[in-house]
Amino acid sequence: MQFLDTRLVGLFVVEPQLFSDARGYFMETFHEARFRAAGIECRFVQVNQSHSTRGVLRGLHYQIQQPQGKLVQAVRGEIFDVAVDLRRSSRTFAQWEAVKLSEENHRQLYIPAGFAHGFCVLSDSADVIYYCSDFYAPQHERTLLWSDPTLAIDWPVRDPIVSEKDRHGLALAETPHFD
Repeated sequence: MQFLDTRLVGLFVVEPQLFSDARGYFMETFHEARFRAAGIECRFVQVNQSHSTRGVLRGLHYQIQQPQGKLVQAVRGEIFDVAVDLRRSSRTFAQWEAVKLSEENHRQLYIPAGFAHGFCVLSDSADVIYYCSDFYAPQHERTLLWSDPTLAIDWPVRDPIVSEKDRHGLALAETPHFD
């Protein structure tokens, strides 16, 4: 596995090693010792999967209590995956990073606790799996407005399909942050 730094503190692109032959391929999607050697301490307790069609935008979600670190991978299709640093003490506070994840590039994005996360679907459909470091707690979930002009995220879809909850997310200035 290779762990590629991003411009945001603690956010890594993970490139698993792929073993291919005529039958297909094999890869490890998580290896605790390798993550630890890269400076990433995490314990995953929940795995989620979503299926979405082209133009769907999900996010930007986070939990203000029971914050979740996530390891995200598109196992089918292609997504534009976005993480926003909401840790007030971070030198990259209020900055965002985006990475294309797809079944072709096999890349993953490791998002530490203290970030908001969202993605939009670039292919006809996409199946996304993400490992979480804490359990889903709907009472602590918050939604950062995906279209907040302060963030100015350059989403590659126009007129995305969003849920009612995501449509009414709060601007960065109105959302609770982490220390």
